Amino acid sequence: DIISRFEERGFNILHVRMLTMNSDQASNFYSIHKEKPFFSELIDYITSGPIVQVVLEGNSAIEVVRQMVGATNSLKAASGTIRGDFGLSHTENVIHESDSVDSFEREFNILSNI
Repeated sequence: DIISRFEERGFNILHVRMLTMNSDQASNFYSIHKEKPFFSELIDYITSGPIVQVVLEGNSAIEVVRQMVGATNSLKAASGTIRGDFGLSHTENVIHESDSVDSFEREFNILSNI
């Protein structure tokens, strides 16, 4: 269970919500990848069903979560990381994590308006 991994590392869960993005919302969320060859596949994947938004709190949360999540390409992610254990490919990699406080604020605002 992914959420229990975060709890076991001492993170507080501040927010959990299930939602479904349409392609416009997903394109806005992943706009940084718009010119990349995998963009349409990513949008198709993220809009294929509901997603779970989780907001965590803890010491060095962004850095620690990024280590726990692993490499973007699940096929290259280390065993024991979330993507290494549950991901299927570069785009079907199970989880998105913010890479900075600025990214978190932007992404949280987008998801909050869905």
